[in-house]
Amino acid sequence: MQIENHKEEVPFAHYEERFRGMDAAEAACRTDAKWDGKEFYVNLLGREFAISHPECAIRATDGGAVPPLPTQTFLLRYLLESKDAPWSGEWKTFREMPWGEMYIKPYTGRVLTRAAFTFGTRLEAFEAAAQKLGAASLFYGDAGYEFDLIGNFKMRILVWEGDDEFPPSAQVLYSDNFAEGFAAEDRVVAGDILISTIKANM
Repeated sequence: MQIENHKEEVPFAHYEERFRGMDAAEAACRTDAKWDGKEFYVNLLGREFAISHPECAIRATDGGAVPPLPTQTFLLRYLLESKDAPWSGEWKTFREMPWGEMYIKPYTGRVLTRAAFTFGTRLEAFEAAAQKLGAASLFYGDAGYEFDLIGNFKMRILVWEGDDEFPPSAQVLYSDNFAEGFAAEDRVVAGDILISTIKANM
């Protein structure tokens, strides 16, 4: 296969190859994914995706569109490297989790600043999209919602609307089991996927 989009297709091809050699039963025990002997079933932001093994064909069980390559890569990494971890009910910022300080600069740009200027200037559209995705409303910020990302991992987005004096701002919180269940780079991607999914529904 000739790869045209190196930024997205090279990482996907790498994890696709690893996925083909993965121990499916071990992955099913380690994660929240269901395994029927042919396909894994994973829920991501309210949509269920079936991923065949070892062929690595991804389909949406609702018959809708398959997510873009970065999201497909995230799903493969979830099955390859993540692990189910109990949530204590606490929430953490990205910076508070392992390696958060090292990744904080790219995270701020890709997630916090993007969320602020995507949602803080369109609060009503943000609220409508979050509700469409089944998110729970929160009494924090000018608008805030809690999302079930994948498995028992949850995320919150809090948004403050900008005015003449201050730009819009946002905070993203992770259920504390992310610290054990995901690598730092996957926590960045999780924020990216959440924002992109909300934006696509606005």
